[in-house]
Amino acid sequence: CRSAPTFWMFKLLRLGRYGILRQLHLEEALYRTNTDNWCIISRGDPNPAIVMGISGKAEKLIHVQNAKEEQVPVIKRFTGGGTVIVDENTIFVTFIGDVELLGVKPWPREIMGWTGQFYSQVFGNESRFQLTENDYCFGNKKFAGNAQAVSRNRFVHHTSFLWRYEASRMSLLTLPDKRPDYRNSRSHSDFLCTMHDEGKGEF
Repeated sequence: CRSAPTFWMFKLLRLGRYGILRQLHLEEALYRTNTDNWCIISRGDPNPAIVMGISGKAEKLIHVQNAKEEQVPVIKRFTGGGTVIVDENTIFVTFIGDVELLGVKPWPREIMGWTGQFYSQVFGNESRFQLTENDYCFGNKKFAGNAQAVSRNRFVHHTSFLWRYEASRMSLLTLPDKRPDYRNSRSHSDFLCTMHDEGKGEF
Protein backbone atom coordinates (compact mmCIF):
# COMPACT_ATOMS: atom_id res chain seq x y z
CA CYS A 1 0.00 0.00 0.00
CA ARG A 2 1.44 3.37 -0.98
CA SER A 3 0.61 5.51 2.01
CA ALA A 4 2.35 8.80 2.86
CA PRO A 5 3.87 9.60 -0.59
CA THR A 6 0.47 9.13 -2.23
CA PHE A 7 -0.93 12.13 -0.35
CA TRP A 8 1.08 14.52 -2.47
CA MET A 9 -0.73 13.25 -5.56
CA PHE A 10 -3.95 14.90 -4.32
CA LYS A 11 -4.86 18.51 -5.00
CA LEU A 12 -5.31 20.26 -1.66
CA LEU A 13 -8.38 22.46 -1.19
CA ARG A 14 -8.78 24.38 2.08
CA LEU A 15 -12.28 25.76 2.58
CA GLY A 16 -12.13 27.41 6.00
CA ARG A 17 -15.60 27.51 7.59
CA TYR A 18 -17.43 26.59 4.43
CA GLY A 19 -20.52 24.89 5.87
CA ILE A 20 -21.20 21.17 5.72
CA LEU A 21 -24.14 21.29 3.29
CA ARG A 22 -22.19 23.34 0.75
CA GLN A 23 -19.20 21.08 1.22
CA LEU A 24 -21.24 17.93 0.60
CA HIS A 25 -22.63 19.48 -2.60
CA LEU A 26 -19.10 20.31 -3.74
CA GLU A 27 -17.77 16.86 -2.87
CA GLU A 28 -20.54 15.08 -4.73
CA ALA A 29 -19.91 17.22 -7.82
CA LEU A 30 -16.17 16.46 -7.72
CA TYR A 31 -16.85 12.77 -7.17
CA ARG A 32 -19.35 12.42 -10.02
CA THR A 33 -18.17 14.92 -12.65
CA ASN A 34 -14.45 15.53 -12.09
CA THR A 35 -11.49 13.26 -12.77
CA ASP A 36 -8.89 14.90 -10.52
CA ASN A 37 -7.79 13.67 -7.09
CA TRP A 38 -8.68 15.91 -4.16
CA CYS A 39 -8.03 16.36 -0.46
CA ILE A 40 -10.52 18.83 1.01
CA ILE A 41 -10.13 20.28 4.50
CA SER A 42 -12.51 22.60 6.31
CA ARG A 43 -12.74 23.96 9.83
CA GLY A 44 -16.22 23.24 11.06
CA ASP A 45 -19.66 24.69 10.50
CA PRO A 46 -20.80 27.73 12.50
CA ASN A 47 -24.34 26.33 12.33
CA PRO A 48 -24.80 22.97 14.10
CA ALA A 49 -26.32 20.23 11.95
CA ILE A 50 -27.01 16.52 12.11
CA VAL A 51 -25.70 14.55 9.13
CA MET A 52 -27.02 11.07 8.34
CA GLY A 53 -25.86 8.45 5.87
CA ILE A 54 -27.88 7.88 2.74
CA SER A 55 -29.84 4.98 4.25
CA GLY A 56 -30.30 6.52 7.71
CA LYS A 57 -33.75 6.78 9.30
CA ALA A 58 -34.18 9.86 11.47
CA GLU A 59 -36.69 8.28 13.84
CA LYS A 60 -34.15 5.60 14.80
CA LEU A 61 -31.03 7.74 14.94
CA ILE A 62 -32.13 11.12 16.25
CA HIS A 63 -34.24 12.43 19.10
CA VAL A 64 -36.32 14.21 16.49
CA GLN A 65 -38.45 16.38 18.77
CA ASN A 66 -35.39 17.60 20.68
CA ALA A 67 -33.63 18.45 17.41
CA LYS A 68 -36.67 20.42 16.28
CA GLU A 69 -36.78 22.33 19.57
CA GLU A 70 -33.08 23.14 19.25
CA GLN A 71 -33.61 24.07 15.57
CA VAL A 72 -30.83 21.77 14.44
CA PRO A 73 -31.34 20.80 10.79
CA VAL A 74 -30.89 17.24 9.52
CA ILE A 75 -28.89 16.62 6.34
CA LYS A 76 -28.75 13.34 4.44
CA ARG A 77 -25.44 12.94 2.63
CA PHE A 78 -24.81 10.97 -0.56
CA THR A 79 -22.53 8.41 1.13
CA GLY A 80 -23.09 5.63 3.65
CA GLY A 81 -21.90 5.62 7.23
CA GLY A 82 -23.46 6.60 10.51
CA THR A 83 -24.99 9.73 11.98
CA VAL A 84 -22.97 12.63 13.34
CA ILE A 85 -23.64 16.06 14.76
CA VAL A 86 -21.29 18.70 13.47
CA ASP A 87 -20.60 22.28 14.53
CA GLU A 88 -17.84 24.86 14.75
CA ASN A 89 -15.61 22.36 16.58
CA THR A 90 -15.65 19.69 13.85
CA ILE A 91 -12.80 19.27 11.39
CA PHE A 92 -13.76 17.82 8.00
CA VAL A 93 -11.24 16.00 5.79
CA THR A 94 -12.25 14.35 2.52
CA PHE A 95 -10.32 12.35 -0.06
CA ILE A 96 -11.81 12.05 -3.56
CA GLY A 97 -10.10 10.34 -6.44
CA ASP A 98 -9.21 7.22 -8.36
CA VAL A 99 -8.71 4.06 -6.33
CA GLU A 100 -5.70 3.14 -8.48
CA LEU A 101 -3.87 6.04 -6.86
CA LEU A 102 -4.02 4.25 -3.50
CA GLY A 103 -2.68 0.94 -4.79
CA VAL A 104 -5.65 -0.99 -3.38
CA LYS A 105 -8.74 -2.71 -4.76
CA PRO A 106 -11.93 -0.62 -5.22
CA TRP A 107 -13.57 -2.00 -2.09
CA PRO A 108 -14.62 0.06 0.94
CA ARG A 109 -12.58 -1.98 3.43
CA GLU A 110 -9.44 -1.69 1.31
CA ILE A 111 -9.84 2.09 1.05
CA MET A 112 -10.51 2.30 4.78
CA GLY A 113 -7.31 0.38 5.41
CA TRP A 114 -5.33 2.84 3.31
CA THR A 115 -6.72 5.78 5.30
CA GLY A 116 -5.87 3.99 8.54
CA GLN A 117 -2.25 3.66 7.44
CA PHE A 118 -2.18 7.28 6.32
CA TYR A 119 -3.51 8.67 9.60
CA SER A 120 -1.32 6.39 11.71
CA GLN A 121 1.61 8.30 10.21
CA VAL A 122 -0.11 11.64 10.76
CA PHE A 123 -0.72 11.03 14.48
CA GLY A 124 2.35 8.91 15.26
CA ASN A 125 2.88 5.84 17.41
CA GLU A 126 2.64 7.69 20.73
CA SER A 127 -0.94 8.76 20.03
CA ARG A 128 -2.44 5.26 20.46
CA PHE A 129 -4.20 5.91 17.14
CA GLN A 130 -5.92 2.93 15.60
CA LEU A 131 -8.54 2.13 13.00
CA THR A 132 -11.18 0.15 14.87
CA GLU A 133 -13.86 -1.29 12.63
CA ASN A 134 -14.76 1.87 10.64
CA ASP A 135 -13.77 4.46 13.25
CA TYR A 136 -10.60 6.33 14.13
CA CYS A 137 -9.78 5.92 17.81
CA PHE A 138 -7.27 6.87 20.43
CA GLY A 139 -7.14 3.70 22.48
CA ASN A 140 -10.71 2.42 22.69
CA LYS A 141 -12.38 5.82 22.31
CA LYS A 142 -13.61 7.22 19.02
CA PHE A 143 -12.58 10.70 17.90
CA ALA A 144 -13.53 10.56 14.21
CA GLY A 145 -16.13 8.89 12.03
CA ASN A 146 -15.96 7.98 8.35
CA ALA A 147 -18.27 7.58 5.38
CA GLN A 148 -17.61 6.42 1.84
CA ALA A 149 -18.93 6.02 -1.64
CA VAL A 150 -17.28 3.90 -4.34
CA SER A 151 -18.30 3.81 -8.00
CA ARG A 152 -16.20 1.70 -10.32
CA ASN A 153 -12.69 3.03 -9.75
CA ARG A 154 -13.67 6.37 -8.20
CA PHE A 155 -14.10 6.90 -4.47
CA VAL A 156 -14.91 9.49 -1.83
CA HIS A 157 -13.87 9.02 1.79
CA HIS A 158 -14.84 11.74 4.21
CA THR A 159 -14.12 12.07 7.90
CA SER A 160 -15.49 14.26 10.66
CA PHE A 161 -12.93 14.76 13.43
CA LEU A 162 -14.01 15.87 16.89
CA TRP A 163 -11.83 18.75 18.01
CA ARG A 164 -14.29 19.30 20.84
CA TYR A 165 -17.98 18.58 21.27
CA GLU A 166 -20.87 19.81 23.38
CA ALA A 167 -22.56 17.06 25.35
CA SER A 168 -25.97 18.70 24.98
CA ARG A 169 -25.70 18.60 21.20
CA MET A 170 -24.36 15.05 21.15
CA SER A 171 -27.38 13.99 23.22
CA LEU A 172 -29.59 14.74 20.19
CA LEU A 173 -28.35 11.42 18.78
CA THR A 174 -29.74 8.12 20.00
CA LEU A 175 -27.74 5.03 20.87
CA PRO A 176 -28.20 3.33 17.48
CA ASP A 177 -29.35 -0.26 17.16
CA LYS A 178 -26.56 -0.93 14.70
CA ARG A 179 -23.27 0.08 16.28
CA PRO A 180 -19.69 -1.18 16.29
CA ASP A 181 -18.94 -4.14 18.53
CA TYR A 182 -16.21 -2.30 20.40
CA ARG A 183 -18.69 0.36 21.53
CA ASN A 184 -20.98 -2.15 23.27
CA SER A 185 -23.62 -0.01 24.97
CA ARG A 186 -21.33 2.81 26.08
CA SER A 187 -22.86 6.26 26.29
CA HIS A 188 -21.54 9.07 24.12
CA SER A 189 -19.40 10.40 26.98
CA ASP A 190 -17.83 6.99 27.64
CA PHE A 191 -17.38 6.18 23.95
CA LEU A 192 -15.99 9.44 22.55
CA CYS A 193 -12.87 11.52 23.04
CA THR A 194 -11.63 14.66 21.31
CA MET A 195 -8.44 15.77 19.63
CA HIS A 196 -8.28 18.74 22.00
CA ASP A 197 -8.36 16.49 25.08
CA GLU A 198 -5.66 14.33 23.54
CA GLY A 199 -3.48 17.39 22.87
CA LYS A 200 -3.38 16.97 19.09
CA GLY A 201 -2.20 20.32 17.78
CA GLU A 202 -4.19 23.53 17.40
CA PHE A 203 -7.52 24.19 15.71
